[in-house]
Amino acid sequence: MTDVYSETDSAGRSFTVTGGDWDTVADAAQEDEEGHLVVNMGPQHPSTHGVLRVILALDGETVTECRLAVGYLHTGIEKNTEYRTWTQGVTFVTRADYLMPLYNEAAYCLSVERLLGIENDVPERANVIRVLLMELQRIGSHMVAIATGGMEIGAIAVMTFGFRERELILDCLELITGLRLNHAYIRPGGVVQDLPVDAEEKVREFVKVMRRNLGDYAKLLNENDIFKGRLKGVATLDLPGCMALGVTGPMLRAAGMPWDLRKAQPYCGYEDYEFDVVTADGADAYDRYLIRFEEMKESLDIIEQCLDRLGPPGEKPVMVDDPKIAWPARLAVGSDGQGNSLDHIRHIMGESMEALIHHFKLVTEGFRVPAGQAYVPIESPKGELGAHVVSDGGTRPYRVHLRDPSFANLQAVPAMAEGGMVADVIVAIASVDPVLGGVDR
Repeated sequence: MTDVYSETDSAGRSFTVTGGDWDTVADAAQEDEEGHLVVNMGPQHPSTHGVLRVILALDGETVTECRLAVGYLHTGIEKNTEYRTWTQGVTFVTRADYLMPLYNEAAYCLSVERLLGIENDVPERANVIRVLLMELQRIGSHMVAIATGGMEIGAIAVMTFGFRERELILDCLELITGLRLNHAYIRPGGVVQDLPVDAEEKVREFVKVMRRNLGDYAKLLNENDIFKGRLKGVATLDLPGCMALGVTGPMLRAAGMPWDLRKAQPYCGYEDYEFDVVTADGADAYDRYLIRFEEMKESLDIIEQCLDRLGPPGEKPVMVDDPKIAWPARLAVGSDGQGNSLDHIRHIMGESMEALIHHFKLVTEGFRVPAGQAYVPIESPKGELGAHVVSDGGTRPYRVHLRDPSFANLQAVPAMAEGGMVADVIVAIASVDPVLGGVDR
Protein backbone atom coordinates (compact mmCIF):
# COMPACT_ATOMS: atom_id res chain seq x y z
CA MET A 1 0.00 0.00 0.00
CA THR A 2 1.34 3.44 -0.90
CA ASP A 3 2.05 5.66 2.09
CA VAL A 4 0.00 8.82 1.49
CA TYR A 5 2.24 10.66 3.92
CA SER A 6 5.53 9.88 2.21
CA GLU A 7 7.51 13.02 1.46
CA THR A 8 9.71 11.20 -1.05
CA ASP A 9 6.84 10.31 -3.37
CA SER A 10 6.73 13.18 -5.89
CA ALA A 11 4.44 11.45 -8.39
CA GLY A 12 1.28 12.97 -6.97
CA ARG A 13 0.05 16.56 -7.28
CA SER A 14 -0.07 19.14 -4.48
CA PHE A 15 -2.95 21.51 -3.80
CA THR A 16 -2.56 24.76 -1.87
CA VAL A 17 -5.91 25.76 -0.38
CA THR A 18 -6.16 29.46 0.46
CA GLY A 19 -9.92 29.94 0.23
CA GLY A 20 -12.66 29.56 -2.34
CA ASP A 21 -15.15 26.76 -2.82
CA TRP A 22 -14.16 23.46 -1.20
CA ASP A 23 -15.98 21.44 -3.86
CA THR A 24 -13.66 22.88 -6.49
CA VAL A 25 -10.64 21.70 -4.54
CA ALA A 26 -12.18 18.28 -3.91
CA ASP A 27 -13.04 17.85 -7.59
CA ALA A 28 -9.49 18.75 -8.57
CA ALA A 29 -8.16 16.21 -6.11
CA GLN A 30 -10.29 13.50 -7.68
CA GLU A 31 -8.29 13.92 -10.87
CA ASP A 32 -5.21 12.71 -9.02
CA GLU A 33 -4.69 9.08 -9.97
CA GLU A 34 -4.12 8.15 -6.33
CA GLY A 35 -7.55 9.53 -5.49
CA HIS A 36 -6.67 11.14 -2.18
CA LEU A 37 -6.03 14.59 -0.77
CA VAL A 38 -3.54 15.12 2.03
CA VAL A 39 -3.98 18.25 4.14
CA ASN A 40 -1.62 19.66 6.75
CA MET A 41 -3.61 21.34 9.49
CA GLY A 42 -1.16 23.50 11.45
CA PRO A 43 1.13 24.30 13.10
CA GLN A 44 0.22 27.99 13.13
CA HIS A 45 1.13 29.65 16.42
CA PRO A 46 4.04 29.16 18.85
CA SER A 47 2.08 29.41 22.13
CA THR A 48 -1.24 27.59 21.68
CA HIS A 49 -2.29 24.12 20.62
CA GLY A 50 -1.76 25.52 17.12
CA VAL A 51 1.76 24.05 17.37
CA LEU A 52 0.11 20.67 16.93
CA ARG A 53 0.49 19.43 13.34
CA VAL A 54 -2.42 17.34 12.15
CA ILE A 55 -1.97 15.42 8.90
CA LEU A 56 -5.26 14.40 7.31
CA ALA A 57 -6.05 12.14 4.38
CA LEU A 58 -9.41 13.18 2.95
CA ASP A 59 -11.97 11.64 0.67
CA GLY A 60 -13.98 14.73 -0.17
CA GLU A 61 -14.75 16.16 3.27
CA THR A 62 -14.49 12.81 5.06
CA VAL A 63 -11.36 12.07 7.08
CA THR A 64 -10.02 8.68 6.08
CA GLU A 65 -6.79 8.88 8.06
CA CYS A 66 -5.46 11.18 10.78
CA ARG A 67 -1.97 11.43 12.21
CA LEU A 68 -0.54 13.84 14.76
CA ALA A 69 2.96 15.30 14.71
CA VAL A 70 4.32 16.84 17.91
CA GLY A 71 7.66 18.28 18.98
CA TYR A 72 7.40 21.81 17.59
CA LEU A 73 7.48 23.32 21.10
CA HIS A 74 10.19 21.13 22.63
CA THR A 75 11.96 22.99 25.44
CA GLY A 76 14.04 20.30 27.15
CA ILE A 77 12.40 20.94 30.52
CA GLU A 78 12.87 17.41 31.83
CA LYS A 79 16.53 17.25 30.80
CA ASN A 80 17.31 20.66 32.25
CA THR A 81 16.20 19.57 35.72
CA GLU A 82 19.19 17.21 35.82
CA TYR A 83 21.53 20.21 35.94
CA ARG A 84 19.80 22.08 38.79
CA THR A 85 19.11 21.40 42.45
CA TRP A 86 15.90 19.73 43.54
CA THR A 87 14.37 23.07 44.51
CA GLN A 88 15.46 24.77 41.29
CA GLY A 89 13.73 21.98 39.38
CA VAL A 90 10.41 23.58 40.30
CA THR A 91 11.30 26.56 38.09
CA PHE A 92 11.55 24.23 35.08
CA VAL A 93 8.58 21.91 35.54
CA THR A 94 6.20 24.83 36.17
CA ARG A 95 6.77 25.83 32.52
CA ALA A 96 5.53 22.56 31.03
CA ASP A 97 1.75 22.94 30.72
CA TYR A 98 1.59 26.72 31.06
CA LEU A 99 -2.16 26.74 31.75
CA MET A 100 -1.71 24.73 34.95
CA PRO A 101 1.81 25.49 36.24
CA LEU A 102 0.86 24.96 39.89
CA TYR A 103 -0.17 21.38 39.10
CA ASN A 104 3.22 20.70 37.51
CA GLU A 105 4.86 22.06 40.67
CA ALA A 106 2.62 20.01 42.96
CA ALA A 107 3.19 16.71 41.16
CA TYR A 108 6.96 17.25 41.15
CA CYS A 109 7.16 18.34 44.79
CA LEU A 110 4.93 15.51 46.02
CA SER A 111 7.25 13.00 44.34
CA VAL A 112 10.34 14.65 45.83
CA GLU A 113 8.68 14.68 49.26
CA ARG A 114 7.95 10.96 48.93
CA LEU A 115 11.64 10.29 48.24
CA LEU A 116 12.60 12.44 51.22
CA GLY A 117 10.08 10.65 53.43
CA ILE A 118 8.44 13.88 54.58
CA GLU A 119 4.97 13.46 53.05
CA ASN A 120 3.33 13.47 56.48
CA ASP A 121 5.50 16.33 57.75
CA VAL A 122 4.24 18.98 55.34
CA PRO A 123 2.28 21.53 57.42
CA GLU A 124 -1.49 21.40 57.13
CA ARG A 125 -1.65 25.08 56.20
CA ALA A 126 0.73 24.48 53.30
CA ASN A 127 -1.51 21.70 51.98
CA VAL A 128 -4.61 23.89 52.28
CA ILE A 129 -2.88 26.64 50.32
CA ARG A 130 -1.82 24.13 47.68
CA VAL A 131 -5.40 22.89 47.28
CA LEU A 132 -6.70 26.47 47.16
CA LEU A 133 -4.32 27.48 44.38
CA MET A 134 -4.80 24.30 42.38
CA GLU A 135 -8.57 24.65 42.40
CA LEU A 136 -8.29 28.29 41.32
CA GLN A 137 -6.12 27.15 38.46
CA ARG A 138 -8.49 24.30 37.60
CA ILE A 139 -11.18 26.90 36.96
CA GLY A 140 -8.74 29.00 34.94
CA SER A 141 -7.71 26.03 32.79
CA HIS A 142 -11.33 25.01 32.16
CA MET A 143 -12.20 28.60 31.25
CA VAL A 144 -9.49 28.61 28.59
CA ALA A 145 -10.72 25.24 27.29
CA ILE A 146 -14.24 26.55 26.92
CA ALA A 147 -13.13 29.95 25.60
CA THR A 148 -10.74 28.70 22.91
CA GLY A 149 -13.02 25.78 22.03
CA GLY A 150 -15.89 28.22 21.51
CA MET A 151 -13.74 30.49 19.39
CA GLU A 152 -12.66 27.62 17.16
CA ILE A 153 -16.27 26.82 16.25
CA GLY A 154 -17.22 30.47 15.77
CA ALA A 155 -18.55 31.47 19.20
CA ILE A 156 -16.45 34.60 19.57
CA ALA A 157 -18.35 35.92 22.61
CA VAL A 158 -17.38 32.80 24.57
CA MET A 159 -13.71 33.59 23.95
CA THR A 160 -14.14 37.11 25.30
CA PHE A 161 -16.06 36.04 28.40
CA GLY A 162 -13.75 33.11 29.16
CA PHE A 163 -10.62 35.20 29.25
CA ARG A 164 -12.41 37.85 31.29
CA GLU A 165 -12.97 35.29 34.05
CA ARG A 166 -9.45 33.90 33.75
CA GLU A 167 -8.09 37.40 34.27
CA LEU A 168 -9.75 37.50 37.69
CA ILE A 169 -8.05 34.23 38.60
CA LEU A 170 -4.66 35.48 37.43
CA ASP A 171 -5.14 38.55 39.63
CA CYS A 172 -5.63 36.27 42.65
CA LEU A 173 -2.60 34.15 41.76
CA GLU A 174 -0.47 37.25 41.23
CA LEU A 175 -1.45 38.60 44.64
CA ILE A 176 -0.54 35.32 46.35
CA THR A 177 2.52 34.14 44.42
CA GLY A 178 3.79 37.37 42.86
CA LEU A 179 3.41 35.97 39.32
CA ARG A 180 0.59 35.34 36.88
CA LEU A 181 2.23 32.29 35.28
CA ASN A 182 5.10 29.91 36.10
CA HIS A 183 4.89 30.66 39.80
CA ALA A 184 7.50 28.33 41.38
CA TYR A 185 5.43 28.84 44.54
CA ILE A 186 5.04 25.21 45.62
CA ARG A 187 8.38 23.89 46.90
CA PRO A 188 9.51 20.57 48.39
CA GLY A 189 8.29 20.72 51.97
CA GLY A 190 5.53 23.29 51.58
CA VAL A 191 5.12 26.63 49.84
CA VAL A 192 7.40 29.64 49.51
CA GLN A 193 5.53 31.95 51.88
CA ASP A 194 2.18 32.49 53.55
CA LEU A 195 -0.79 34.24 51.98
CA PRO A 196 -0.91 38.05 52.04
CA VAL A 197 -3.34 39.51 54.56
CA ASP A 198 -5.84 40.57 51.88
CA ALA A 199 -5.75 37.32 49.88
CA GLU A 200 -8.79 35.73 51.56
CA GLU A 201 -10.98 38.76 50.83
CA LYS A 202 -9.80 38.85 47.21
CA VAL A 203 -10.49 35.15 46.62
CA ARG A 204 -13.92 35.28 48.30
CA GLU A 205 -14.88 38.16 46.05
CA PHE A 206 -13.79 36.13 43.03
CA VAL A 207 -15.91 33.15 44.14
CA LYS A 208 -18.93 35.40 44.44
CA VAL A 209 -18.42 36.87 40.96
CA MET A 210 -17.66 33.49 39.39
CA ARG A 211 -20.79 31.83 40.75
CA ARG A 212 -22.91 34.57 39.23
CA ASN A 213 -21.09 34.44 35.87
CA LEU A 214 -21.36 30.67 35.60
CA GLY A 215 -25.11 31.15 35.47
CA ASP A 216 -24.61 33.39 32.45
CA TYR A 217 -22.53 30.69 30.74
CA ALA A 218 -25.30 28.18 31.33
CA LYS A 219 -27.83 30.48 29.68
CA LEU A 220 -25.47 31.23 26.80
CA LEU A 221 -24.29 27.71 25.97
CA ASN A 222 -25.87 24.78 27.79
CA GLU A 223 -29.16 24.74 25.87
CA ASN A 224 -27.99 26.72 22.85
CA ASP A 225 -29.28 24.77 19.83
CA ILE A 226 -26.42 25.89 17.59
CA PHE A 227 -23.79 25.08 20.21
CA LYS A 228 -25.33 21.68 20.97
CA GLY A 229 -25.76 20.91 17.29
CA ARG A 230 -22.08 21.54 16.71
CA LEU A 231 -20.87 19.38 19.62
CA LYS A 232 -23.47 16.72 20.38
CA GLY A 233 -22.65 13.36 18.85
CA VAL A 234 -19.33 14.71 17.54
CA ALA A 235 -15.89 13.26 18.40
CA THR A 236 -17.31 10.39 20.45
CA LEU A 237 -15.00 8.04 22.32
CA ASP A 238 -16.65 5.43 24.52
CA LEU A 239 -15.32 4.02 27.78
CA PRO A 240 -13.49 1.00 26.26
CA GLY A 241 -11.78 3.38 23.85
CA CYS A 242 -10.71 5.67 26.69
CA MET A 243 -9.36 2.74 28.69
CA ALA A 244 -7.45 1.34 25.72
CA LEU A 245 -5.80 4.68 24.96
CA GLY A 246 -4.99 5.73 28.53
CA VAL A 247 -7.35 8.70 28.42
CA THR A 248 -8.06 10.40 31.76
CA GLY A 249 -9.69 13.53 33.12
CA PRO A 250 -12.88 15.10 31.76
CA MET A 251 -12.73 12.90 28.65
CA LEU A 252 -12.85 9.73 30.76
CA ARG A 253 -15.56 11.06 33.07
CA ALA A 254 -17.62 12.14 30.04
CA ALA A 255 -17.63 8.46 29.06
CA GLY A 256 -19.23 7.53 32.37
CA MET A 257 -16.33 6.49 34.60
CA PRO A 258 -16.15 8.41 37.92
CA TRP A 259 -12.34 8.28 38.14
CA ASP A 260 -10.85 11.28 39.91
CA LEU A 261 -7.54 10.94 41.74
CA ARG A 262 -8.66 13.49 44.33
CA LYS A 263 -11.15 10.83 45.48
CA ALA A 264 -9.49 7.58 44.36
CA GLN A 265 -5.95 8.33 45.61
CA PRO A 266 -6.18 11.49 47.75
CA TYR A 267 -3.20 13.80 48.22
CA CYS A 268 -2.70 17.17 49.93
CA GLY A 269 -5.62 16.37 52.24
CA TYR A 270 -8.28 16.14 49.51
CA GLU A 271 -9.96 13.37 51.48
CA ASP A 272 -11.13 16.05 53.94
CA TYR A 273 -13.04 18.11 51.37
CA GLU A 274 -16.64 17.67 50.28
CA PHE A 275 -17.13 17.61 46.51
CA ASP A 276 -18.69 15.42 43.84
CA VAL A 277 -17.06 13.68 40.88
CA VAL A 278 -19.06 14.79 37.84
CA THR A 279 -19.78 12.22 35.12
CA ALA A 280 -21.82 11.93 31.93
CA ASP A 281 -22.57 9.12 29.50
CA GLY A 282 -22.65 10.75 26.06
CA ALA A 283 -18.87 10.45 25.54
CA ASP A 284 -18.95 13.28 23.02
CA ALA A 285 -17.62 16.83 22.75
CA TYR A 286 -20.75 18.31 24.34
CA ASP A 287 -20.49 16.13 27.45
CA ARG A 288 -16.82 17.04 27.84
CA TYR A 289 -17.87 20.68 27.88
CA LEU A 290 -20.54 19.94 30.50
CA ILE A 291 -18.05 18.05 32.67
CA ARG A 292 -15.71 21.04 32.72
CA PHE A 293 -18.59 23.41 33.38
CA GLU A 294 -19.85 21.41 36.37
CA GLU A 295 -16.34 20.83 37.71
CA MET A 296 -15.87 24.58 38.02
CA LYS A 297 -18.81 24.65 40.44
CA GLU A 298 -17.23 21.89 42.51
CA SER A 299 -13.92 23.77 42.53
CA LEU A 300 -15.65 26.86 43.89
CA ASP A 301 -17.03 24.74 46.75
CA ILE A 302 -13.55 23.41 47.52
CA ILE A 303 -12.07 26.93 47.44
CA GLU A 304 -14.60 28.12 50.01
CA GLN A 305 -13.78 25.15 52.23
CA CYS A 306 -10.08 26.05 51.97
CA LEU A 307 -10.75 29.65 52.98
CA ASP A 308 -12.78 28.50 55.98
CA ARG A 309 -9.85 26.34 57.16
CA LEU A 310 -7.03 28.83 56.72
CA GLY A 311 -7.47 31.32 59.53
CA PRO A 312 -5.26 34.41 59.92
CA PRO A 313 -1.94 34.35 58.02
CA GLY A 314 1.32 33.98 59.89
CA GLU A 315 0.03 31.90 62.80
CA LYS A 316 0.94 28.46 61.41
CA PRO A 317 3.96 27.26 59.39
CA VAL A 318 3.81 26.78 55.62
CA MET A 319 7.14 24.95 55.26
CA VAL A 320 8.36 21.70 56.80
CA ASP A 321 10.30 22.21 60.04
CA ASP A 322 13.61 20.81 58.81
CA PRO A 323 16.39 23.36 58.25
CA LYS A 324 18.26 20.89 56.03
CA ILE A 325 15.37 20.87 53.52
CA ALA A 326 13.34 24.05 53.93
CA TRP A 327 14.32 26.63 51.32
CA PRO A 328 14.26 29.59 51.42
CA ALA A 329 15.54 29.05 54.95
CA ARG A 330 13.03 30.50 57.45
CA LEU A 331 11.80 33.08 55.00
CA ALA A 332 10.05 36.02 56.62
CA VAL A 333 8.83 38.65 54.20
CA GLY A 334 9.70 42.25 55.04
CA SER A 335 7.23 45.07 55.52
CA ASP A 336 7.64 46.05 51.86
CA GLY A 337 6.48 42.58 50.80
CA GLN A 338 9.84 41.73 49.27
CA GLY A 339 12.85 39.72 50.34
CA ASN A 340 13.69 38.50 53.83
CA SER A 341 12.90 40.43 56.95
CA LEU A 342 15.64 42.58 58.45
CA ASP A 343 15.68 40.33 61.54
CA HIS A 344 16.51 37.28 59.44
CA ILE A 345 19.17 39.13 57.44
CA ARG A 346 20.72 40.46 60.66
CA HIS A 347 20.85 36.93 62.05
CA ILE A 348 22.57 35.24 59.09
CA MET A 349 24.83 38.18 58.24
CA GLY A 350 25.89 39.45 61.65
CA GLU A 351 25.04 37.06 64.45
CA SER A 352 25.68 33.47 63.37
CA MET A 353 28.44 32.31 61.04
CA GLU A 354 26.94 28.82 61.11
CA ALA A 355 23.55 30.14 59.96
CA LEU A 356 25.20 32.04 57.13
CA ILE A 357 27.17 29.00 55.98
CA HIS A 358 24.09 26.81 56.13
CA HIS A 359 22.01 29.33 54.19
CA PHE A 360 24.75 29.62 51.55
CA LYS A 361 25.11 25.86 51.10
CA LEU A 362 21.36 25.26 51.04
CA VAL A 363 20.81 27.87 48.33
CA THR A 364 23.83 27.11 46.14
CA GLU A 365 24.35 23.37 46.64
CA GLY A 366 20.87 22.24 47.68
CA PHE A 367 19.79 19.35 49.87
CA ARG A 368 20.47 15.68 49.22
CA VAL A 369 17.66 13.29 48.39
CA PRO A 370 18.01 9.56 49.25
CA ALA A 371 18.61 7.29 46.27
CA GLY A 372 15.44 5.82 44.80
CA GLN A 373 12.52 6.68 42.59
CA ALA A 374 8.97 7.89 43.15
CA TYR A 375 5.87 8.63 41.11
CA VAL A 376 2.94 10.58 42.53
CA PRO A 377 -0.08 11.17 40.26
CA ILE A 378 -2.51 14.04 40.79
CA GLU A 379 -5.79 15.04 39.13
CA SER A 380 -4.98 18.00 36.91
CA PRO A 381 -7.65 19.86 34.89
CA LYS A 382 -6.80 17.66 31.89
CA GLY A 383 -6.39 14.31 33.63
CA GLU A 384 -3.70 12.31 35.40
CA LEU A 385 -0.50 14.31 35.78
CA GLY A 386 2.40 12.60 37.47
CA ALA A 387 6.09 13.23 38.05
CA HIS A 388 8.47 10.28 37.99
CA VAL A 389 11.61 11.42 39.76
CA VAL A 390 14.80 9.39 40.21
CA SER A 391 17.58 10.21 42.68
CA ASP A 392 21.10 8.82 42.91
CA GLY A 393 21.51 10.30 46.37
CA GLY A 394 22.84 13.66 45.21
CA THR A 395 21.68 17.26 45.28
CA ARG A 396 20.31 17.11 41.75
CA PRO A 397 17.71 14.84 40.11
CA TYR A 398 19.12 11.92 38.17
CA ARG A 399 15.96 11.87 36.03
CA VAL A 400 12.62 13.66 35.94
CA HIS A 401 9.79 12.61 33.66
CA LEU A 402 6.31 14.11 33.58
CA ARG A 403 3.32 11.98 32.68
CA ASP A 404 1.42 14.77 30.95
CA PRO A 405 -2.30 14.13 30.31
CA SER A 406 -2.36 16.15 27.08
CA PHE A 407 0.23 13.81 25.55
CA ALA A 408 -1.75 10.70 26.45
CA ASN A 409 -5.14 12.16 25.56
CA LEU A 410 -4.03 13.31 22.11
CA GLN A 411 -3.75 9.65 21.13
CA ALA A 412 -7.54 9.66 21.02
CA VAL A 413 -7.83 12.27 18.25
CA PRO A 414 -7.46 9.83 15.30
CA ALA A 415 -10.05 7.52 16.86
CA MET A 416 -12.46 10.45 17.21
CA ALA A 417 -11.73 12.07 13.84
CA GLU A 418 -11.40 9.24 11.31
CA GLY A 419 -14.65 8.61 9.49
CA GLY A 420 -15.99 12.04 10.39
CA MET A 421 -16.01 15.38 8.61
CA VAL A 422 -12.88 17.50 8.32
CA ALA A 423 -14.63 20.36 10.17
CA ASP A 424 -15.17 18.07 13.15
CA VAL A 425 -11.42 17.55 13.58
CA ILE A 426 -11.31 21.01 15.15
CA VAL A 427 -14.05 20.05 17.59
CA ALA A 428 -12.25 16.81 18.48
CA ILE A 429 -8.98 18.56 19.28
CA ALA A 430 -10.72 21.34 21.23
CA SER A 431 -12.62 18.77 23.32
CA VAL A 432 -9.31 17.16 24.32
CA ASP A 433 -8.02 20.57 25.52
CA PRO A 434 -4.35 19.84 24.82
CA VAL A 435 -1.51 22.18 25.72
CA LEU A 436 1.59 21.44 23.70
CA GLY A 437 3.94 22.86 26.31
CA GLY A 438 3.10 19.79 28.37
CA VAL A 439 3.19 17.45 25.38
CA ASP A 440 6.64 18.42 24.11
CA ARG A 441 8.43 19.37 27.37
